[in-house]
Amino acid sequence: MKTMGLSRLSLVNPKHFPDPQAVARAADADDILEQAQVCSSLDEALAGTVQVYALSARHRNLGPPALPAREAATDILSRAGEGEVALLFGNETAGLSNAEVQRCQRTVFIPANPDYSSLNLASAVQLLCYELRLAAFDGHPPVVTRAVPFASPPAAHEDVERFYLHLERVMVSSGFLDPQRPRRLLPKLRRLFGRAELERDEINILRGLLDAVERKTSPGGAPCDTPGEGLGSAAK
Repeated sequence: MKTMGLSRLSLVNPKHFPDPQAVARAADADDILEQAQVCSSLDEALAGTVQVYALSARHRNLGPPALPAREAATDILSRAGEGEVALLFGNETAGLSNAEVQRCQRTVFIPANPDYSSLNLASAVQLLCYELRLAAFDGHPPVVTRAVPFASPPAAHEDVERFYLHLERVMVSSGFLDPQRPRRLLPKLRRLFGRAELERDEINILRGLLDAVERKTSPGGAPCDTPGEGLGSAAK
């Protein structure tokens, strides 16, 4: 719950609470346990709620309509603006009884493999909390990271075109491309680099590579660039 930004937990008739094993498993989320509401009945736990969603893998003949978890998350958030909304989970061994499910307005299921849909309680809670977090942030929850993303401005059109001219020249001079029989090589390379959406730094790297090849293959060891087409121009 805490990992996904939820904090309100109600427990109905727990066998042992507080319990050192629960604290050990909480892994620094002790505050969720300390603030948990312990109730003697389900009705007490659901008092004041305006909508209750029962989590169950079993499709029942009687009871509220069932929603897949992702669709349910959107519905849950829309209802939360009207008052308190609860997700009701059964225990690890038996899940929820029919009577408990019928106290709810909706049933939610996780669309797992129909041949093996068993999930333990912790996994089911985590999946629903995750879907709620995604829905709450419209599919783009904030990400906190210490990594500094590398970014380079996109390459300008004229720099990309100079690169293609440079690439074609090197391919011809190296014998890789026969200008009399080019076939579809150049259009295919344009499609390849077009998918990459080249950045300015990447153009500079590629032009530098082509310059190095030209130094090895051209007479005198100098690139055969025409004025204004060199790496310095591409690096403006």
